[in-house]
Amino acid sequence: MQPVAAMTKRLFIKTYGCQMNVYDSARMAELMAPLGYAPAETANGADLVILNTCHIREKAAEKVYSELGTIRRLKRAKERLGGRMVVAVAGCVAQAEGAEIIARAPVVDIVFGPQAYHRLTEMVARATRAGGAVLDTSFPAEPKFDHLPQRAADAPVSALLTIQEGCDKFCTFCVVPYTRGAEFSRPAAEIVAEAALLIAAGAREITLLGQNVNAYHGAAPPDKAGAGGEWGLGKLIGALADLPGLERIRYTTSHPCDVDDDLIAAHKNIGALMPFLHLPVQSGSDRMLAAMNRRHTADDYRRTVVRLRHARPDLALSSDFIVGFPGETETEFRKTVDLVEEIGFAQAFSFKYSPRPGTPAAAAGDQVPEVIKSERLAELQALLRRQQRDFNEASVGRVLPVLFERPGRHPGQLVGRSPYLQSIHAAADDMIGSVVPVRIGAVEGSSLAGTVVADRGIPA
Repeated sequence: MQPVAAMTKRLFIKTYGCQMNVYDSARMAELMAPLGYAPAETANGADLVILNTCHIREKAAEKVYSELGTIRRLKRAKERLGGRMVVAVAGCVAQAEGAEIIARAPVVDIVFGPQAYHRLTEMVARATRAGGAVLDTSFPAEPKFDHLPQRAADAPVSALLTIQEGCDKFCTFCVVPYTRGAEFSRPAAEIVAEAALLIAAGAREITLLGQNVNAYHGAAPPDKAGAGGEWGLGKLIGALADLPGLERIRYTTSHPCDVDDDLIAAHKNIGALMPFLHLPVQSGSDRMLAAMNRRHTADDYRRTVVRLRHARPDLALSSDFIVGFPGETETEFRKTVDLVEEIGFAQAFSFKYSPRPGTPAAAAGDQVPEVIKSERLAELQALLRRQQRDFNEASVGRVLPVLFERPGRHPGQLVGRSPYLQSIHAAADDMIGSVVPVRIGAVEGSSLAGTVVADRGIPA
């Protein structure tokens, strides 16, 4: 066993963007722990600062440079006291910007992409010993997961587990294929083993992550005859559901083209798979979907939703929407509104189109004026908020199984999630990690308030 250094150094990681970045940040912390790095709440006084970035949102790079201005002052303050702060920029902005970050922000010691963080300890050592900036935005031939340590001894009640990375879809608005690379699926046995470690460390719910998670096609464990093959996501979920102690399974983010029969069957037959699905559609216009290279039509999406709801009638949906994509007319925007009204969503994320350098849509003509994009987004978001409110209000009076995850804002209060990913708080003690029946009494903003009921004969 590798000796563990005394925890004398402080590591601060600021995580931007998606849940996969949250997972990656946790693995970075696990990599550095044997070298004596303990988590820090702020960058002030830290020995190693990592900005784990996301390139999806508008002006993502500029937000990172702004943050680096603050870090520069903290680094100089530490140097005046005779210390050393190593500053790293990781994630998708690092992958996209590369050496430009070092040129614009000399405070940065290390720049590395999302496929290179398994070499973090080596990069920190190089930056500390030799000085000068370290740059690693390569896509290694060997899977990074083969070089990561076992999971830490403590896991959150609701844990994240990356099973798939990259994307081969090449939507014209998206940078993921360029920053995360081609699709890669981890072997099923490796995922099941990591899930078992998370459960042993306290996890009761696991969310499976991937840029295109339902395109998962990992190597299957060999059977008794030594034969292999591949598992899809539905088969993997079935194997995970058999692990003792795992109450709930979720997955995100999905593509409509990869919802296959096995996955639909999993929603019907596997009780641990929660009845909540994030399934981005982006637009209700077929012409816009084609321009986005989404590879499905609005009716394809409708048919998929019908099949899912037939398999699991109480299924709640979330989605992503882009308004003001290049060339979008008012008529095409109306088709998106019509689709939202027809299907109904419990949650959703909606954005104005903003160009991402290097993507095909960024060079497209007929960009929609900003004022029109803002008007369309305001209308769509008002509709989506109304649908979310209606969904939550329909829960009032119901008894829902709630997995309590953490203390609430008030003494004696706990916060957890319903099967439909609603945030619910209730007066409760010593129930973190337990699935508890809660009667919903009121909607409070985007969350629900409830009361624990005595009868616990309710499924997870």
